Amino acid sequence: MSMNLYERIPNNVNLSGDKRLQRALEKWLPNYLDWWREMGPEGFQDKEVYLRTAISVQPDGWANFDYVKMPDYRWGIFLKPADANATVGFGDNYGMPVYQEVPGEFRNALRRIIVTQGDTEPASVEQQRELGKTCPSLYDLRNLFQVNVEEGRHLWAMVYLLQRYFGQDGRDEADELLQRRSGNPDKPRILEAFNQPCDDWLNFFCFTMFTDRDGKFQLAALAESGFEPLARTCQFMLTEEAHHLFVGETGVGRVVKRTAQLMKENPNEDVRELGAIPLDILQRYINFWFSYSLDLFGGEISSNSADFFAAGLKGRYKEQDNYAEHTAANENFMLSVVEDGRLAQREVPLRNALNEVLRGEYVKDCERALARWNKFLRDDGVAAELYLPSTRFHRHVGEFAGHAFDVRGELITAEEFERRRAEWLPSMADREFVRSLMHPVTEPGKIANWIAPPAAGIKGKPFEFEYVRL
Repeated sequence: MSMNLYERIPNNVNLSGDKRLQRALEKWLPNYLDWWREMGPEGFQDKEVYLRTAISVQPDGWANFDYVKMPDYRWGIFLKPADANATVGFGDNYGMPVYQEVPGEFRNALRRIIVTQGDTEPASVEQQRELGKTCPSLYDLRNLFQVNVEEGRHLWAMVYLLQRYFGQDGRDEADELLQRRSGNPDKPRILEAFNQPCDDWLNFFCFTMFTDRDGKFQLAALAESGFEPLARTCQFMLTEEAHHLFVGETGVGRVVKRTAQLMKENPNEDVRELGAIPLDILQRYINFWFSYSLDLFGGEISSNSADFFAAGLKGRYKEQDNYAEHTAANENFMLSVVEDGRLAQREVPLRNALNEVLRGEYVKDCERALARWNKFLRDDGVAAELYLPSTRFHRHVGEFAGHAFDVRGELITAEEFERRRAEWLPSMADREFVRSLMHPVTEPGKIANWIAPPAAGIKGKPFEFEYVRL
């Protein structure tokens, strides 16, 4: 697969060999750039940023690092190489040749999957567009912009699939992706987590930790797809997505480290007075973003998940590595549900519970990160621990929507939840306090007081490197 890096739209899909598609995407390009200038990072469009840009789809040396102005970033269309012997890896058509074109009976389902994934990419850029003005360091500013430009490239990845495989419907959907806006009451983004404000850096780190981590598991499930162009697209997107998760996990970890350090040095003082984020506020941010991100997996009992799996469109996480039986046709799954005002167990066909199976893998990955953060606290002699709330807490989608639970997952009344909301979720006072710490630090090698410096810089560069030329 040759990489055409210097075409108007860089690609490795031989775009110049399909003139109709090339014209359609080149028509979409100026609209995309207009959206980027309007809704991309505010105030930094003309600054040179030390960014990585994809130059290959091979594991070694796939990216180049250099200074680039964001509107000049080489967005493009990159798919992992095809496997001539690939077969559908799960579902009713297990073992059959993969789909190179959209099967007619799956057309609407596939389009829905691609549009929903595509809608999340520009949404996160819109949520984060003001954050550059309050960056804690040039290192963090650069990481924000790296996440932003790659979310833009992931939008291109989905738009290519829509325009290449779905005709006029796909072109219309591609246009709609540039017209919705995060948080807009009249034309919001599709998924609610992507309409939440992300207006301070603690929100950003929690978003990239928890919400982008949902993206990892959704992309991994789609990377198993029997629709080969989607699978190959998502396989390469996961290569880029790893950095976004790194930004979130290490970002929250650095906040924890700094708070723990100040607690150790000043055992009798409130870290608020020292300009740090206390653990109780951090816990409420974790509760907020974790619970909203859980909703992104969909309902615990889902006919869509069963249909997508049966059709070979969306598999389980690491389907080929983690499972020996790939049809899931005769297995059941035990779920917690609410019946007659109390928690009960219900057995459902496994295929109908695959959203919950994927959510369970996500929770295990989040628990791993929490254990790492708690080690930071122990290392500094802090007895407190951070935790993940119950997966039933603060849910708006699925079996637990419409019911009130405490952070341990116990059923409570709606009145008690409202009475204790500020104990579990960020209050206006919490958000105002965090925002009060958000003062930009843009001198190379300097960092805001509320966060620890990173353990290492980018691509072997020191923390003191000028990651953004201001």
